Amino acid sequence: MDQEDIDKVVLAYLDKRGFKQAGLAFQQERQQHSKGSSNASSTAQIGPDIAKQILAFSEVDGPAQYQERYSKLRSWAYSSLDQYQHELVRVLYPVFIHGFMDLVAKGHIQEARGFFNSFRGDHEVTHSRDLQKLEGVLSPSHLEEMEFAHSLRQSKVNIKICQYSYDLLLQYLHKSQSITMLGIINEHINFQVSPGQPTSIADDAEYVTLFGSDQDAANLINQKEIHWGLLEDSFEEKLEKTGVSNMDSDKVDGETREGGELEENKKRFDGGKQGTTNKKLKKDKAVGATAKAHRSENVAVSGAPRVKPELALPVVPIEVEQSILEDLRNRVQLSSVALPSISFYTFLNTHDSLNCASISHDGSMVAGGFSDSSLKVWDMAKLGQQNVNSPSQGEIELASNEPSSNAGGRSYTLFRGHAGPVHSATFSPLGDFLLSSSSDSTIRLWSTKLNANLVCYKGHNYPVWDVQFSPLGHYFASASHDRTSRIWSVDRIQPLRIMAGHLSDVDCVQWHANCNYIATGSSDKTVRLWDVQSGECVRIFIGHRSMILSLAMSPDGRYMASGDEDGTIMMWDLASGRCVSPLVGHGSCIWSLAFSCEGSLIASGSADCTVKIWDVASSSKVPKMDDIKSGSASRLRSLKTLPTKSTPVYALQFSRRNLLFAAGALSKQS
Repeated sequence: MDQEDIDKVVLAYLDKRGFKQAGLAFQQERQQHSKGSSNASSTAQIGPDIAKQILAFSEVDGPAQYQERYSKLRSWAYSSLDQYQHELVRVLYPVFIHGFMDLVAKGHIQEARGFFNSFRGDHEVTHSRDLQKLEGVLSPSHLEEMEFAHSLRQSKVNIKICQYSYDLLLQYLHKSQSITMLGIINEHINFQVSPGQPTSIADDAEYVTLFGSDQDAANLINQKEIHWGLLEDSFEEKLEKTGVSNMDSDKVDGETREGGELEENKKRFDGGKQGTTNKKLKKDKAVGATAKAHRSENVAVSGAPRVKPELALPVVPIEVEQSILEDLRNRVQLSSVALPSISFYTFLNTHDSLNCASISHDGSMVAGGFSDSSLKVWDMAKLGQQNVNSPSQGEIELASNEPSSNAGGRSYTLFRGHAGPVHSATFSPLGDFLLSSSSDSTIRLWSTKLNANLVCYKGHNYPVWDVQFSPLGHYFASASHDRTSRIWSVDRIQPLRIMAGHLSDVDCVQWHANCNYIATGSSDKTVRLWDVQSGECVRIFIGHRSMILSLAMSPDGRYMASGDEDGTIMMWDLASGRCVSPLVGHGSCIWSLAFSCEGSLIASGSADCTVKIWDVASSSKVPKMDDIKSGSASRLRSLKTLPTKSTPVYALQFSRRNLLFAAGALSKQS
């Protein structure tokens, strides 16, 4: 390449970039230089590497460069050594979406569509929702109008990578002269380089973060002080005041009585087989032995810090309080060797119209919300009288569209009032009220005693995906497609607080044990914790790679679990905002999560037709500082997987006595 060709390339580049003054100055210098020296001598001063670099810069803005350079980067990443491949592949998705948006911003619409369609298949599994949103970007103006695309272009992606993988990537970019890819990576990716060996995807839950707000802003929010303890004068505290010694003796009696009832049922279903009694006695001895060892954990839960309520809480009637304390005294102590008994409610003949299910705290009532805008409630006492021959494996069948032949005409109570599909239902702590939310953007309060609609709450402008009563009743929280969560009280038709901040739908909501906070999960892949008094966001939890579908709070209020669309569950420490441990094992959406009453176990229900029991106590005993120093959190252990025949698990609920209830609709077997 001679000097004249290089000068033309440089002038063309300056003109394309709009550097007119620099171009004029370059031409003047070129003329002066040509007078004072020959072209031969000047050409000899330019090496081949410099000429190649200049040519690379001249081709930066060519639309064909994006597809060519990305294809080469993709081939290099997938052909790397297996030890480093998963870290290098992480770079591809942010480069892909920003390359596509750069092409659109420069007006190369056809090239952008071709680039998008050529490589979207690589990211369809983990980022399908993001790709669906970006698919609608057809002009530069769309990038500014679409909040999701605008937020991506304004923020950087955080990627965790080891030092050697980082060096390999830089070496490739410089050797291949991939100026286009290097520019995207430099502008839109923030590498968090760590020494040592690369981390596996399973061990590093937060390996890549894509969200709208800035990471620094999230870190600033997570520095706010929160009080995660239990309420003063809570039921656990009252139970301690009545005497721990009495609780020990009463609990053994309670376990014996419950064991006797279970034994009678077992005999009835098994035809009184011999040998069952001996097996049961051995199990009771094992439970009794482990109960003493794990009562210390129960005291630890009740020994959590005490906080004052920020809301005016309802007064619990004395007789109700006594009933709750009696349940707590007779509560079965669960552990890794003493798993809960499970009662599964199966909906039959739903014809794929069941959207949600809810179970009362004592399991006496089950509610289902349907696509035809109806809400149906089954009373287990009445259902048990009708179905004498129930299944022998603890499954109770609920026929939703086939009325029974009794005088009432059907086995359930039908509630009508919504004008759209019912997406969520929740019983009050005492079971006397039921809340439901719908696509008609309203929330309705029903009386289970009067079998009537009491109030219709209007405030959201779009479908309400979830609604949850507070642990003490009276207050409830809602989550909506309008990207907000709202706090209500049953005696007011307008919301008390509006929590706004999510970048997409708020899909689920959950109350903290002390009623001072609520957590919200969103399609923007983040979970937020909100102060109910001020309405401010006090924590942002980042790490999920898909929309959050379920949330659960530990009984002591220290931990939170969240489940997403990919089947990943994450355990979070509310105080630090960090992920304590990921729970990997499900193969589909996590629709429900529930902690046991003492917090030693957590149950998860999934669309993969299984219920999994996880050991929480063993991992929560590890000090948080040790986790940070070691660089990896201890993984929660899966204790048991309970498969159903063909029933996705819609809802889970631990009773106050630690019996686990589950519900789901039987699906057609393929």
